[in-house]
Amino acid sequence: MKITILTLFPEMFDSLNYSILGRAQEKNLIDINIVNIRDFSLDNNKRCDDYSYGGGAGMIMTPQPLFDAIKSVKTDKSHIIYFSPRGELLSQDKVKEISKTYDDLILICGHYEGIDERIIELCVDEEISIGDYVLTGGEIPAMVFVDSISRYVPNVLGNTMTTEEESFSNGLLEYPQYTRPQVFMGLEVPDVLTSGNHGKIKDWRLEKSIEITRLRRPDLYRNYIRKLDKE
Repeated sequence: MKITILTLFPEMFDSLNYSILGRAQEKNLIDINIVNIRDFSLDNNKRCDDYSYGGGAGMIMTPQPLFDAIKSVKTDKSHIIYFSPRGELLSQDKVKEISKTYDDLILICGHYEGIDERIIELCVDEEISIGDYVLTGGEIPAMVFVDSISRYVPNVLGNTMTTEEESFSNGLLEYPQYTRPQVFMGLEVPDVLTSGNHGKIKDWRLEKSIEITRLRRPDLYRNYIRKLDKE
């Protein structure tokens, strides 16, 4: 998968070169390309923002540098995403959908009060939000997106069971997990997990997932129950 990130602050993405994502790039499973929008500014000072027509607080990213940056990397297969509070809320289902549909992604990181609306009209295929809150820029949402979608690129995790059993994969939050030692600070690993009975372990994990989801995310629990009723 090819992922191109357009940003005013490329140094923020150094973290993508470590751990699982770093190894995935070394193995050429993912190609992450960081593009500095300022390189395309025609302003002598490489300025990429200006005041908003109609007034208002803050500055807006100007269209020319961003448009030219997009044009320099866009192909016929590119799917262009802009991170915005008004976008569709990112979910596990959305991550799966995009990972299965596109191999060439261009991610636009806005800053200040956002980008000129004409860029959205001319270039953007969809807007995505990572939550109902406002950040200073699109760099952190882009990192969240890259991390989440990379998990569905074949061989990045090395074990397909990882994505099949984690939170949200079946509409439920993930069950509790334990490792050695069997007793820590007086707390023991549940007996069922050391029983060797895989059928009981599977039932216990589902039971715990349902319980945790009901208590912490009633909205997901209701959706899960509705799906069961339909089946």
